[in-house]
Amino acid sequence: MIQLLPTRLPALARWFPGGAPGVAALPEHVLATGAGQWWADRAVDPRVVAVSSGDHVLLRGEPGVLSPEALAPFAGSYIEAPARFLPALGGAFARVDPWERMVYVHQAPALPARPAPGITVRRLTPQDAPALVALGSEAAWIHKTWGGPKQLAASGLGWGAFHRGRALSVACTYFLGSGYEDVAALADPGHRRQHLALACVTALCQDIAARGRTPSWTCSRDNRPSRLLAWSAGFRLTREYVHYATGPARRLTLARGEAA
Repeated sequence: MIQLLPTRLPALARWFPGGAPGVAALPEHVLATGAGQWWADRAVDPRVVAVSSGDHVLLRGEPGVLSPEALAPFAGSYIEAPARFLPALGGAFARVDPWERMVYVHQAPALPARPAPGITVRRLTPQDAPALVALGSEAAWIHKTWGGPKQLAASGLGWGAFHRGRALSVACTYFLGSGYEDVAALADPGHRRQHLALACVTALCQDIAARGRTPSWTCSRDNRPSRLLAWSAGFRLTREYVHYATGPARRLTLARGEAA
């Protein structure tokens, strides 16, 4: 696969129809923010097209035209693709693990969230980038689809719960679509079960509605805390799908038939 410049993209409506919730909003997010990459098997009349942001990849087209080497850039990713891509993925990566995913859409009022005195829930500003960094490497996933903490803090599309300048919880638009904004949230491990994430998500959802869009939420079937938070914030299940977590690229056969 080769990377495409945004100015050289094919007509994307055929590949990635817009206006859908969840990870389906990823192509619109990359178009709107520039935080991601476009890929194709060839620059003219592509037969396979992919778009990636953070650790996520959407892959569409004719898998039979792909060599294992072509998929190597997507090692260590979460790939959403039709089932017909499974043989190609299996040939390209040492491990391909299916993960059942659930897509929720905001449909009901949120349960009340009452942060403790001294905690302020507010929109992120560019000055909050160091506070996002201070959450640690395990929380870095939340700003990967923005290109980093500075970009998320400056986006205007995140909310945080703060105490004395420290971020205790963050919620943000993870994928910015034309009809839906997919929401992500986290709380500092030492401040969970205090309704801080719920307060941030509720504020963000009100913000999204004011922009004329609908909040959506995506998580793994086995992530019970995320599912509970989504329900408490007013999200309801609309569909399920499977994406594939890929391991390292396979070590392929070298010239003269010599094993790598």
